[in-house]
Amino acid sequence: MGTSSKTEREPAGREHEFGSSPPLTIGVEEELLLVDAGCGLVAEGEAVMERIDPGHRKAVSTEIFATQIELKTGICLDAAQAARELAEVRRAVVATGARLMGSGLYPGDSGEPALVEKSRYVPVKNDLVSLLSTPPCGLHVHVGVPDPETAVAVANAMRHHLPLLAALTANSPFRDGEDTGMASARASVVRSYPRFELPRAFRDYEDFLRVADQLITAAGVDDYTYLWWDVRPHPKLGTVEVRGMDVQPRPEENAAIGALIQALAAKEIDRPGAPGLTREAIEESYYQAGRYGLEARLMVDDHTAAPALEVARATLEQARPYAADLGGEGALEEIDRILAEGNGAERQRRVHGERGMEALLRDLAERTRE
Repeated sequence: MGTSSKTEREPAGREHEFGSSPPLTIGVEEELLLVDAGCGLVAEGEAVMERIDPGHRKAVSTEIFATQIELKTGICLDAAQAARELAEVRRAVVATGARLMGSGLYPGDSGEPALVEKSRYVPVKNDLVSLLSTPPCGLHVHVGVPDPETAVAVANAMRHHLPLLAALTANSPFRDGEDTGMASARASVVRSYPRFELPRAFRDYEDFLRVADQLITAAGVDDYTYLWWDVRPHPKLGTVEVRGMDVQPRPEENAAIGALIQALAAKEIDRPGAPGLTREAIEESYYQAGRYGLEARLMVDDHTAAPALEVARATLEQARPYAADLGGEGALEEIDRILAEGNGAERQRRVHGERGMEALLRDLAERTRE
């Protein structure tokens, strides 16, 4: 079934790949919806995998929902390379006859969930049962780090940036044809799943391993990749992975978020400066970001909360010199555009308010196809 015996479970990260690639390289993973010509969901994930050309097969994977697919870059030096690779693999998927949509949740009626029959997903289906009602589409960014202790330090620090990243990327206000009132309803959906959470700060790598090992045993899963924390050290890839964000329609947007995370990781390695907020305060800011998007107020230190736009501008100023050193300064212009024009949730509501749900679905599919 979905659980393993104790002897079959894999301890977390005793063998790792930290330092196996140049530090501060990035990888971007985007979960996208599969739709038909009328922009309705279609369960074609496995069919896409069968039809895609062999040269791009490693860059595409199915997810537990058959109406969803994940596209991945390789190890990239900067956001421009990541955007090119995402665009290339999107073209390869479209060449199979598939159509893609980039939204944190499908805004219309998603119908009965169609799930992929795959051994990895058996424990997930057993644990989540009726919670698996609609495919949540996230954006995941990996940053290469040189050693395990740096991985823990960067992951601890990135926790403080998660509320802002959630506000910038909020792109799922609608679910089953209704406005949820949230900027990111996807965040609320995945919060109902086990092990989708903000982890506490870890003392060191051994502390991370201890927590991961206990959770692996408690959940009865095979390894730490079933711990879907919003940010986590990823020993198998030698990265820190930031996960708690809605996917964006355009590859340039997803790569730009990657550039911001890359620059913030570089800043934290060079000048550690995380304010040391409690997990509870970060969680509340995280909720505020999912509820209000760029209109949220976010914690910045022990005694101060500020508007998300103000936090974003201050954070960008910290990040820009590091982005310039890493070749990602131009990509941050996409972040400036989001601050000027609004995030995906605001656009979805604007299009829906002007032209209705069918127009919103077409707009998302067209922007994703571009």
